[in-house]
Amino acid sequence: MSVVPGASAAAASGPEHVTEPVAYDAILLASFGGPEGQDDVIPFLRNVTRGRGIPDERLEEVAHHYRAFGGVSPINDQNRELKAAIEAELERRGIDLPVYWGNRNWAPYVAEALQQAHDDGHRTLIAIGTSAYSSYSSCRQYREDFAGALAETGLEGVVTIDKVRQFFDHPGFVEPFVEGVTSALEELAGRGFAPAETHVLFSTHSIPTTDAERSGPAERGFGEGGAYAAQHLAVAEAVMAGREVDWTLVYQSRSGPPSQPWLEPDINDEIEQLAAKGIKAVVIVPLGFVSDHMEVKWDLDTEAMQTSEEHGVAAIRVPTPGVHRAFVSGLVDLVLERRDGVPVEERPAVTSLGPWYDVCRPGCCENVRLGFKPALAGIAP
Repeated sequence: MSVVPGASAAAASGPEHVTEPVAYDAILLASFGGPEGQDDVIPFLRNVTRGRGIPDERLEEVAHHYRAFGGVSPINDQNRELKAAIEAELERRGIDLPVYWGNRNWAPYVAEALQQAHDDGHRTLIAIGTSAYSSYSSCRQYREDFAGALAETGLEGVVTIDKVRQFFDHPGFVEPFVEGVTSALEELAGRGFAPAETHVLFSTHSIPTTDAERSGPAERGFGEGGAYAAQHLAVAEAVMAGREVDWTLVYQSRSGPPSQPWLEPDINDEIEQLAAKGIKAVVIVPLGFVSDHMEVKWDLDTEAMQTSEEHGVAAIRVPTPGVHRAFVSGLVDLVLERRDGVPVEERPAVTSLGPWYDVCRPGCCENVRLGFKPALAGIAP
């Protein structure tokens, strides 16, 4: 019996890196999903918070972020653009792999994409999750989505789903941030801000500290913040290599109760403290995000910018990878890495933490509240 449920034969025994070629016949692009109109907002938020018993009046407190943008999250259009860009890159390289797109929380759902792939005759899928780092919500939950989709469609034992490695330190993901930080620092210097009065803030989604501590394999011993914090810090160090500007890893978008510890410092608190120390300009880098979805548009472009203005701090927000040529090309490279069984020593990574695992290790990224649910692309549990 396989130790990796739903996997291809090459990944079924659970190697850290799969170096046996696999004849994948389709790509599954998996994302978070978002509402596409005012009437979708509360049903979408119910999906996001399912199982927590949160009443609609509390959901409405979050809904105003979406309602401020007409009830439309930008994430679905961004995924349509990403899907089209991946398809164009595949065509450019002469690679015949169709791309199917499914979401966790809104249509099209992962199960719908999986069913369509099966109906079109595909049986061996390689998945890309639109999240680069290791944690429950950014990796394991996608793997649970795949397991749930196989069960929902009755395709267990018929379709296999592997997943590309977490790509936090793949050059294709990092290059757009390097370009963005370089451009922002040059702009601020041109406006007369000296390096000593400029600070770079690398921002990512905060998560409960208990989940953070359980991110990544326990045997790696990442300590406080787990692999989630360690990966962000390593990438930030790579982006800032050779620069004479101080930087900090900060967090945003906290949604838990005040009694529950989450990763800190909050970006708005940090901007306030930097201003008190004499910092005149900040570069905000959305390091934890692949596209300009709601956490970027609201939490950074709205709230963090307002905080900066209130404290007299000039602020520039760096672009996310989006459909940057290097990012799209890198995603295709990650697929080919598995298709061709590329040796580990030939796989690119800009930090010493990578290249990350192809097959998630046992117990990786546990959600303390929910425990271990069935998940693909990793050794059970």
